[in-house]
Amino acid sequence: MNNEWQYHLVKGISWLVCRLPYKLILLIGASLGPVYGLIAKKQKLRGIKNIKIGMNMNDQEAEQLIEKLFKNLGRSVMEVLYMPNLTKSFIDKHIEMRGVEYLEEAIAEDKGVIVLTGHVGNWEWMGAAMAAHGYPSTTIVKKQPNAQFTRLMNEYREMVGLDVFASGGNEIVSAAKALKKKKLLGFLADQDGYIHGLPVPFLGQDSSAVIGPATFAKKFGSPVVPIFASRKAEGGHIVHILPALHYIDTGDEDADMYRLTEECVRVTEDFIRQHPDEWLWFQHRWMTKMDQIIDYDKKIAARERAHEK
Repeated sequence: MNNEWQYHLVKGISWLVCRLPYKLILLIGASLGPVYGLIAKKQKLRGIKNIKIGMNMNDQEAEQLIEKLFKNLGRSVMEVLYMPNLTKSFIDKHIEMRGVEYLEEAIAEDKGVIVLTGHVGNWEWMGAAMAAHGYPSTTIVKKQPNAQFTRLMNEYREMVGLDVFASGGNEIVSAAKALKKKKLLGFLADQDGYIHGLPVPFLGQDSSAVIGPATFAKKFGSPVVPIFASRKAEGGHIVHILPALHYIDTGDEDADMYRLTEECVRVTEDFIRQHPDEWLWFQHRWMTKMDQIIDYDKKIAARERAHEK
């Protein structure tokens, strides 16, 4: 059955949303987000469990935090539908860039730049802001179960100036070519690394960390610049650009890969703890068990060597 009607339905809703004032869509989103929280009970309970561990909170504190998260999630959904309105002047008014000097220093290395980010704040608007400020940006995204939603999202990403590559397949080759052309290559690296990841604890739990940023940094010598978004109380966003991380070749490839991957995890973890009501606590970040990770003993040994140096 052709589900193209879903694409046209969501695009129609987006057209209507774009006719509303920005302040109003934030109010609507903050109202609708908690409604989703009532429907998505499994996600909410999983999020509360993870918050209690990651933020060292009790039940009441975790429930209050996840209510704030659903409000912000509702705002972000409305903002995604609002993306056709993201002109340069709108971005300049509503999105503040901090730490641009760190990005400029990384670009000056002339090896391309790997952008480390995650599902915190409105990462879609963050990418739009980067492109609007003249930084040639590409992003690797995970294919979503709903092909029509993926189609619309990629259309909007390209509309605001991003090149989009889906994870897996020949798109990775295209992403590598983009990095060779000295473009910015973005990774949403706060997801589960599955069986090929590295065992790096994350927010108080054992986890498998993605190795994409470290792999590309090793191959191309590119600096890894952490960039995250946070929401302003009055509306709009701040794009936080942090000092670059680097792959340091000591001759022990496994330990060097582990060291940079762990640094990426820690900086992501630190930002989430600073903005806990803006990260998707209910995602399956800790799905892979340690005994499922390929070459687990070898990777643990590499962790020990990385910590010795």
